[in-house]
Amino acid sequence: MKAQSVYIHIPFCQQICHYCDFTKFFYDEQSADEYIEALKHEVNTAIDGEKNSVETIFIGGGTPTALTFQQLKSLMQLIDTKFDIAGTVEFSIEANPGDFDGEKAKLLNSYGVNRVSLGVQVFDNAMLEQLGRIHEVKDVYHTVELLKKNHFYNISLDLIYALPNQTLDHFRQTLNEAVAFDLPHYSAYALQIEPKTIFYQRYKKGTLHRPPEEEEVSMYELLKDTMRKNGLNHYEISNFAKHGFESRHNLTYWNNQHYYGFGAGAHGYLSGVRMGNIRPLPQYVQQAKETGKPVLHTEEISKREMIEEEMFLGLRKMEGINKEQFKAKYGFPYDDLYGDVINALTQKGWIEDSGKQLRLTDEGMLFGNEVFAQFLLEEHDLNLVR
Repeated sequence: MKAQSVYIHIPFCQQICHYCDFTKFFYDEQSADEYIEALKHEVNTAIDGEKNSVETIFIGGGTPTALTFQQLKSLMQLIDTKFDIAGTVEFSIEANPGDFDGEKAKLLNSYGVNRVSLGVQVFDNAMLEQLGRIHEVKDVYHTVELLKKNHFYNISLDLIYALPNQTLDHFRQTLNEAVAFDLPHYSAYALQIEPKTIFYQRYKKGTLHRPPEEEEVSMYELLKDTMRKNGLNHYEISNFAKHGFESRHNLTYWNNQHYYGFGAGAHGYLSGVRMGNIRPLPQYVQQAKETGKPVLHTEEISKREMIEEEMFLGLRKMEGINKEQFKAKYGFPYDDLYGDVINALTQKGWIEDSGKQLRLTDEGMLFGNEVFAQFLLEEHDLNLVR
């Protein structure tokens, strides 16, 4: 069960966004230095030797580019030592507009980073401030130009819609400005109100005014239509790309494959076991330095759970789930287990089954969570196909 991918979490931010529930902490130089050293211990403990082969590497956060040049260089040296970067098909880093300068861009390029995901969110300065973002629209233009000058061409813009007080026309303006960059990849997610965030507190108080559900649906339809008209393939519920620029790292997740997860709060999936790391920064650093294994919990995934996740994740992709590949992986075709469910959802118009491929319809995408719930199993259900 070889890991195809590596995820490395850098939890530092210059400012905490009002909607974010990822593991993150305010940046300070000493804490970041200690964190990089702890991360080295974790990676070296988990993986023997040097130049290990993986298909993708993804540095996420937080805000990885909040690190100083020297800290970023130390991180790159660690990755370069442990993994065969020349053999990877994709090496990505998340960044905020305005966090790059020429030196950082050159450094990342020299170590083989070939994809940058920019957290743009919206093209409106007032709304960016309401979200707790510290960049402005002009920083997006400056950063994209800087990246292209330093030979980064696989650039993705990440957007959020259904924001407080956002209208359909407002989202249309953001989309039009985004696609005018003519970049190879875009991601766009509806705002989720997560516990332990500023937005959640406002929501509980009744002071967070989100667009009505029908407006959110209209925004999603506008998103799909705008991307299609601009030559971008809709390859996953929230992701669009020119041919050949689909996120190979994220496809590891959606294909239910194995990956390493390093850093505070990071998750990995190896040999049928999911692992979640300690989230609080001091505890992570201490445990990583002392034992090299800062794991908070592990969970062995049963065959039933693997099959459920195969359906949930596979149906997120527009190509859906291939029957022969499913059979090769689990020993039986999916309709042996889910025939009644597939028939019922097909009659509703939410999925379509070609006989070779099972996928969501356009209407089914709007009811994704309801569709996915139909593929939950009881343990005894597997007796039907054994």
